[in-house]
Amino acid sequence: MMDLANAGALSKSGLGRLHDAMARHVNSGDVPGLVTLVSRCGEIHIDAIGNMAFGGAPMRRDTLFRITSMTKPVTAVAAMILIEECRLRLDDPVDRWLPELAGRKVLRAIDAPLDDTVPAKRAITLRDLLTFRSGHGMLMVFPDRYPIQKAIAEAGFAPGPVFPSFPPDELMRRYGSLPLLYQPGERWLYNAGTEILSVLIARAAGMNFGEFLRERIFAPLGMKDTAFHVPQAKHARFATAYMRDHTTQQLKVFDDPVAGKFAEPPVFENGSAGLVSTADDFNAFAQMMLNGGRLRGERILSRPAIELMTTDQISAEQKLGSGIFFGDNRGWGMGMSVFGKRDDLCNTPGRFGWDGGYGTSWYSDPREQLTGILLTQRMMDSPQPPPVLTDFWTSVYQAIDD
Repeated sequence: MMDLANAGALSKSGLGRLHDAMARHVNSGDVPGLVTLVSRCGEIHIDAIGNMAFGGAPMRRDTLFRITSMTKPVTAVAAMILIEECRLRLDDPVDRWLPELAGRKVLRAIDAPLDDTVPAKRAITLRDLLTFRSGHGMLMVFPDRYPIQKAIAEAGFAPGPVFPSFPPDELMRRYGSLPLLYQPGERWLYNAGTEILSVLIARAAGMNFGEFLRERIFAPLGMKDTAFHVPQAKHARFATAYMRDHTTQQLKVFDDPVAGKFAEPPVFENGSAGLVSTADDFNAFAQMMLNGGRLRGERILSRPAIELMTTDQISAEQKLGSGIFFGDNRGWGMGMSVFGKRDDLCNTPGRFGWDGGYGTSWYSDPREQLTGILLTQRMMDSPQPPPVLTDFWTSVYQAIDD
């Protein structure tokens, strides 16, 4: 199924090559199906290929996908809304809202015993959480070799496909029980920042995190299908999630649409990885970002706020140990990655967005006025992008028509 409007900004033959490249991944059994969306200068192209499950119903434009870490930019926007309303401030300590993080202790060295700590030099701020420099996060060293890695795993925060499912207060108690890996502001560490922001935003706003997102982002942008769970009435549109069985090398069901993790409202509305969405819904969010905070007359954030979020905020020293996320050509703004130089067809300076570990990807390119969204439900096998993702982005950029 293809849906094309306002032809001219994208090449018809290039879009055909995009379709063919994606169809090869479906026909080979690499994924059961997928949805792609490419938008440029008002032209939108959507393609639904394959099935929502192996042997299942055909993929459709409005199929629901677990977007996992594509949730992070949404959470960052929610935090920026409160900053622009002066209900939060970027450089104020978060202790008022998150007393569990007050008076932090920091490991003397990354391989030190858990009780070999020094006091934090300063409090954790909202800026630290948005830029993933709070001192909490995943230590991407494999196999595990340090005491702090065992403690992180025992607390329920180890890297992997299963996300924390504790009530918000319990989540914060567990984070508060761990020493910081590094001093606040010293080092970029993945994931924890937007998990913790979920709780901070809810406490500061005086409502559930999901309710805040619905009122301030989803409803104004017309994102009618984006939520933290999928109600029964929408199960027929919800794709099955798969992962590779490393014993048999075959794909197996990881999460079932009807009986899986998203069938009921979660005990923790996870701002790092918890949302379900569709191509059209997420494109509304992406266009708002690309348009400087506004879509169809609805202003979510100011243009300066969007520019701040999509500007690299971390130094080379702060990126140490995170090469699997950044390589040497990008950094981190607030809740999303930002590219700094062109070293591939699609890696252009200023391009921003993020990927989801269950097989999704979104980036927008202000220079090209271009947005691409790839939605699959085949879990990524490693930090390196899978071929379907690489081929998608190569094909998106070759479809530019000027």
